[in-house]
Amino acid sequence: MKSNSEKNVRLNKRFTLFVVFLLSTVLLMPNIASAAYYNTYADVATLPNTHGAYSAQGFTVGSTYAYSVKISDNDASQVIYRTHMTTGATGIMTNGDNGTTYTTSLGHANDIVLSTINGELYMFVITMKEGSLSLVKLKYVGATYYKVGNYTIKYNGVNKAMSGVKITSKDANNINFLFKAGRTFYTGSLPLTANSGTINVANSFNINIEDALVNGSTIPNITSYVFQGYGYHNNSVYVPMTYKNVSIVLVYRNISTASGTITADNNLSFRITSAAYPDLFEIESVAIAHGDKLWFNTNRRTAPGDTAHDGVHYFKLFSAS
Repeated sequence: MKSNSEKNVRLNKRFTLFVVFLLSTVLLMPNIASAAYYNTYADVATLPNTHGAYSAQGFTVGSTYAYSVKISDNDASQVIYRTHMTTGATGIMTNGDNGTTYTTSLGHANDIVLSTINGELYMFVITMKEGSLSLVKLKYVGATYYKVGNYTIKYNGVNKAMSGVKITSKDANNINFLFKAGRTFYTGSLPLTANSGTINVANSFNINIEDALVNGSTIPNITSYVFQGYGYHNNSVYVPMTYKNVSIVLVYRNISTASGTITADNNLSFRITSAAYPDLFEIESVAIAHGDKLWFNTNRRTAPGDTAHDGVHYFKLFSAS
């Protein structure tokens, strides 16, 4: 008959083995719970509807201000707002070419990107047009802008309309762009100070959306989601998509070496499902700045015809650093 001490030794051994097995199992299992998912946001500013421009489109951020473009029916006119990212104060920018607070040269203004060239500030605007106004260049000083250039985008020798634009790099001679149309991204460049010309683009990569995970799950109707502009940060692209009152953001990494079709980062995703704006919650474009927050602008509707709630926002808790 075994003593109580012998029984205790055996029980302790079994317990130790069980703990070792349990820890080993946990370490080997995929850490699904560690996937970062963000689904809350903060309002920073509301964008008005000056000059009948009621539809939010292009968006980007600088060091102090976020910039948003709104357009009127049939792309007839465009208005640019700048929002102080700390205070939320929002003002309309002035068209220095004629002294008004609107322009007619930016088309659909679907996406924008900022650049400093030789110490001066510029904004490049994707118009979604084919031909010589595919991309428009504005110079801005404070809250005033001037149209200083426009360019033709061609793919395989044919005029091409694009829906997104970002700058990936520049040097003493050239500025290098990453354009987007639908699921396809294209690279192209311009002489650094050129104010006109043709940008001949090359197909860089395509993105897979069907297999993308948002909070650990694929989205069954993701092909019904609509693309808009996009964001670029640290060799990654942030791609917003919208279906009715749901907007998601997919993230694709290491795009400088990407080719073929690439898949989204399964460990980072964003989604807003809005009960407050059941008719539409549409993220138009995104950008990272000001504490590495993911900023975005929206078209938001409580009901058809509502144009009073478009805004500038950022995702809570997320930091790109």
